[in-house]
Amino acid sequence: MKRAPQAPSPPATATAAGGGGEILQLKVWLMNISPMVWRRLLVPVDCTLRELHGLLQVAMGWQGFHLHQFRLHAVRYGCSALSTRSSGVPLSALGLRKGTRFCYEYDLNLPWAHEIRVENRIDAQDGAAYPICTGGSGACPPEDCVGPARFMDRRLDVLSYEHMEDLFLMADIAGQVLLENRPGVLDAETREQLALAVERIQMRQQAQGHAFSRRNINAQLRAGKHHVLQFQQD
Repeated sequence: MKRAPQAPSPPATATAAGGGGEILQLKVWLMNISPMVWRRLLVPVDCTLRELHGLLQVAMGWQGFHLHQFRLHAVRYGCSALSTRSSGVPLSALGLRKGTRFCYEYDLNLPWAHEIRVENRIDAQDGAAYPICTGGSGACPPEDCVGPARFMDRRLDVLSYEHMEDLFLMADIAGQVLLENRPGVLDAETREQLALAVERIQMRQQAQGHAFSRRNINAQLRAGKHHVLQFQQD
């Protein structure tokens, strides 16, 4: 789908000073994937669903290419193109209590379904910056990888006989050129074989998804990437 123009980035992060404000501790997990792919976030209660969309994109590793929606108490909130209610509503207006669960769907042709659970409501800590990711596990699927079943199947490609053959080919050529000092083996045919093997290896590696890194996620949140992603496909 065509991407919406990127909006200017607002200030990167809100800092809760003096312990003011309430924070929601949210656990998000991607459904129908095993092993589990999940993230834990601390989010100000005045955060809107639109802002939460941007946070989830960063935390999970999505890129904001597709439409999204939230489903809570049989009500849909999301993109204007979907005729849903506005996602500009703050979390504080949704009656979220400890234990409340709701759904976030991304790439609605599939969709990728995320369950969100309110684990706790806590006071903001003095001088702490929010939102923040405090934990997680599992690689996020790459965009446009067809769906959960296909993603889990493709993860096994790096264990396949074909993958081992490509690695062996690369090692064999490198050994001849570097260890045996035989650069002449790199004729046109061998170069083409090597290039194709490298391309196949890279495709299999990309199919593994985006590895979880709490440090990288929080660096992106501090830089305000979620403020940009929240407006894509809005």
